[in-house]
Amino acid sequence: MSQLWQWIKSPPQVYVFYLVGLILVWMVSFYAGTLNPKRGTGFGPPPGSAPASAPVAPPVSGSKN
Repeated sequence: MSQLWQWIKSPPQVYVFYLVGLILVWMVSFYAGTLNPKRGTGFGPPPGSAPASAPVAPPVSGSKN
């Protein structure tokens, strides 16, 4: 195992090893990004049933526009 590590750390092989590592990380993150999230149940009503407008806070006294 030590000899293999010494061989990998030599200049031409280390560039290939690094590039293969980057490609693997990219592939895993791309695959994770394409997965569909699971929809949870019991989290309340869907956003379409939210009230049309929320209460507006009164203006702060003493502010100059």
